[in-house]
Amino acid sequence: QVQLVESGGGLVQAGGSLRLSCVVSGSIFSLNPMGWYRQAPGKQREWVATITGGGMTSYADSVKGRFTISRDNAKSTVYLQMNSLKPEDTAVYYCRITVSQVLYYWGQGTQVTVSS
Repeated sequence: QVQLVESGGGLVQAGGSLRLSCVVSGSIFSLNPMGWYRQAPGKQREWVATITGGGMTSYADSVKGRFTISRDNAKSTVYLQMNSLKPEDTAVYYCRITVSQVLYYWGQGTQVTVSS
């Protein structure tokens, strides 16, 4: 059984920082791509960042230069360091692990609220 548990969300003022964590259980972590996504109220879920099993990263243009995705394979954990937060970053943030082209798992999400 694969489970993903996010943590680290909260309320922060614009310009502040948060670090999200996502712990994966199920012994499938170290080789699999991990991603962060977010969904704001009334909007579709959107991709934020991805890190491959080898550590290569990619980011949405809206967060490039402000967010950093990383992973600790020994802890089966992926992180999202978010700096210079903006009110438009307010959303529920989800992590996802990709097992194959057609199989992936989601966490339950963690709320990030950025006040102006």
